[in-house]
Amino acid sequence: MNLKKYFIRALHRLQKGPGYTYKELLVWYCDNTNTHGPKRIIKEGPKKKFIWFFLTLLFASLVFWQWGILINTYLSYNVTSSLSIGFKTMKFPAVTVCNANPFKYSEVKHLLKELDKLIEAALERILQPTQGDSILPLPLNSSENISQTLDLRLWNQIPLVLIDEHDKDHPVIVDIFETNQTGPGNQTATSPVTSNTTSEEKKYKLAVKLCSHQGSNDCIYRNFTSAAQAVTEWYILQSTSILSKVPLQERIRMGYQAEDMILACLYGAEPCNYKNFTQIYHPDHGNCYIFNWGMDEEALNSSNPGAEFGLKLILDISQQDYIPYLSSAAGARLMLHQQKSFPFLKDQGIYAMAGTETSIGVLVDELERMGYPYSDCTMNGSDVPVKNLYSEYNTSYSIQACLRSCFQNRMVEICGCGHYMFPLPEGVNYCNNEDNPGWAYCYSSLRSSIRHRQFCIDSCKETCNDTQYKMTISMADWPSEASEDWIFHILSYERDLSTNVTLDRNGIIKLNIYFQEYNYRTISESAATTIVWLLSSLGGQFGFWMGGSVLCLIEFGEIIIDSLWITVINIISWCKGLKQKRAQARYPDAPPTVSELVEAHTNLGFQHEDSSPIPRNEIHLNEVLPPEPGTPPPNYDSLRVQPLDVLDLDSDAETE
Repeated sequence: MNLKKYFIRALHRLQKGPGYTYKELLVWYCDNTNTHGPKRIIKEGPKKKFIWFFLTLLFASLVFWQWGILINTYLSYNVTSSLSIGFKTMKFPAVTVCNANPFKYSEVKHLLKELDKLIEAALERILQPTQGDSILPLPLNSSENISQTLDLRLWNQIPLVLIDEHDKDHPVIVDIFETNQTGPGNQTATSPVTSNTTSEEKKYKLAVKLCSHQGSNDCIYRNFTSAAQAVTEWYILQSTSILSKVPLQERIRMGYQAEDMILACLYGAEPCNYKNFTQIYHPDHGNCYIFNWGMDEEALNSSNPGAEFGLKLILDISQQDYIPYLSSAAGARLMLHQQKSFPFLKDQGIYAMAGTETSIGVLVDELERMGYPYSDCTMNGSDVPVKNLYSEYNTSYSIQACLRSCFQNRMVEICGCGHYMFPLPEGVNYCNNEDNPGWAYCYSSLRSSIRHRQFCIDSCKETCNDTQYKMTISMADWPSEASEDWIFHILSYERDLSTNVTLDRNGIIKLNIYFQEYNYRTISESAATTIVWLLSSLGGQFGFWMGGSVLCLIEFGEIIIDSLWITVINIISWCKGLKQKRAQARYPDAPPTVSELVEAHTNLGFQHEDSSPIPRNEIHLNEVLPPEPGTPPPNYDSLRVQPLDVLDLDSDAETE
């Protein structure tokens, strides 16, 4: 019932119309508001009224301008970083150790035999004397001998070429094993005419030629400042194609085994051995071994700093069995990382040199980032649109895993095969020269494409919580000349059960990994602006410039609501008047009064005009008209309830 009364009152208010105008409302607001300034506008004289109106408008504009800046600052969601230092028993990091050389040369020599012959012949051609003043090697007299001794199918798929840039506008490109040296447009390359060329001008560039398919003119040349870099890059591309066809278990067998590589292990005061390490296969480094990975058992804790409470390892890298053209660096590759995270040694690993004792002091930094909307980080990678190909290892999400997974997915989509260095999606094979002749061209184009790299960067997110290990590295020769004899004898006997020395300084590495300090640093983010800061800043600006408060804002809101109410009432009144005008235009004559209607029924001489009269010539003579009544019945139409508009018209007509 109360609701019904409320609607009835509202209807009466709408029919009655506004009780005051905009001007009256504005004057009432200025006279009753608690905000400084508006009262002086209506109470002062004309000159002061203008001054106060100008000042009020100016300061109100300043308030709104400051409010806009404050709201924009709040919506930018800036953060501040704070550093705190804590002390607690910390988990010892996972330690991954690998050999810089992925495979034993004695195990893969039969697979790389033809490739090694090609590179040796190519190096002979590159290093042979040049002809006169030309920077190019002497041309081959015949290719029959080379074709008989070398398998040029590998070479023709991804060849090495020499680029003579003596003439910058017309460089000469020479295939090392071609009998004729040709430049652009198949023109024979001749010796430069000038004889006084400097040594700088005689330098050539060695480049890797990559084509979309064999025999195609759609090719790119990856040139290098040093021939050593070009040879290494070419050998990696060729060996990748060969090794991608080898089954995984066979590649693991051809790598370095844990019992041969890990000679001694000690964690704190507890002895350990190769069985305490988890083996994974890494495409860059072959077999890698992880200590304290935390997959099968609880992670180890460390409660004291110092080398005595850390991990001590002695490794044998067997440098004499390195692949000569694949691994130009000798040593061990190691990385410290969180438990249950995949080690990306190529990006975050460090080298330990052979014949040295390397001590690594560790400091722990814990990073805590704020999530959306303050940063675009992820907790576990579930909201990242890239399928994580490293999930097969049951490892946690990392941005490195996301970037590599994104690149591999793009390569599968564009090139039709996957790269050997990354995990494969289901139902996809690794690229090789036989099944995918243009894979190297596609891979190189994709890797150098800024657009594709930016796509992966935009798709991947940083983790909100991360742990980083800062390392302080120091090295010393090990073993010393005075002690190397007995140390090598003992290590050789323990590994090979031989009294002969089978180890030397070029293959032995000693590692000491420990916490440098018994503390950790936490770098956490917090919101630079909060809702409390925003409200206090808005109120401070409003109070400083206008002397207002929250009640003043409520008053201002009240006048806005009243103005809207007046506007609604005026619109309804305007619509009502428009409807009446349309009704008057439809019925221009005034409707009959009640007395006129009564007279029409009592006066027998009064006849109604039929709306559709029938012509007399159409009336049949035989048709009998009904008799006219003497006293017609009263017409009750005048007693019916008429619409509001019609009654208004009747009242207007009577007053006239």
